[in-house]
Amino acid sequence: MSLIKTVRKQKKIELNTIYNENCLKTMSQIPDNFVDLVVTSPPYDNMRKYSGNNFDEFEEIATDLYRITKEGGVVVWIISDQTKQGNESGTSFRHALYFKQIGFNLFDTMIYLKPPRGAAGNNKTYWQTFEYMFIFSKGNPKTINLILDRENKEARNGDNGTKRLYDGSLKKLSRGGYSKKGRRTNVWQYNIGNGHSATDSIAHEHPAIFPEKLAEDHILSWSNKNDVVYDPFMGSGTTAKMAFLNKRKFLGSEISKDYYRISKKRIKNCQTQMRLS
Repeated sequence: MSLIKTVRKQKKIELNTIYNENCLKTMSQIPDNFVDLVVTSPPYDNMRKYSGNNFDEFEEIATDLYRITKEGGVVVWIISDQTKQGNESGTSFRHALYFKQIGFNLFDTMIYLKPPRGAAGNNKTYWQTFEYMFIFSKGNPKTINLILDRENKEARNGDNGTKRLYDGSLKKLSRGGYSKKGRRTNVWQYNIGNGHSATDSIAHEHPAIFPEKLAEDHILSWSNKNDVVYDPFMGSGTTAKMAFLNKRKFLGSEISKDYYRISKKRIKNCQTQMRLS
């Protein structure tokens, strides 16, 4: 009997819950077309020593993500590549092409930019400071809440005018203006490390967290209140925390007992703070 058929008899999926198990086991319980948004960074290329994670099942994971994602839903896949002996793995591109192969649209290829800090790469290449953020959509995205925080140098109020036509008559025109804040580019920069990536120190017990603000910005961009946000590699719990704070329902999987403990504690602390505020 297959894994999926076996675990379907064990439990019913519960929202606002993180499961300490392989994400394939969790997803086997999730109905088709159930999740509005996935925000995750998989443990790729053995670039960090993770506790308990095994990423040999990428194609099966991607296929199940397609099944559980709603029509119009989005998967944010944050990934980079390892370089060995001057040769990059190309894992990020292989993943992107496979997501397209199984039916996702590659809606945008975004960049997560990190200011240079510490040692990175080697002296024979340019400083490595970014990761890819692939935005995959199942059909056309049903939610696009573009963040407007870029200073617009062309800002001006709208005005009225006229245009002389070929026959000499005048046509009245109404020209729209440009707001002071425009939509940001698809290169997002965040400071990282202690005091930047997370507001709670326990998160840094995980070796590779991504910034809370990064997760929040994607949650705000591709989902609405009460939507379901899933992270199949929950890690320290950043996606769940930011979904909760922004009034989304969260769902997560984390195979490591150590990281599961961190994520559960972060959510519990967050819920306690919300009750006290």
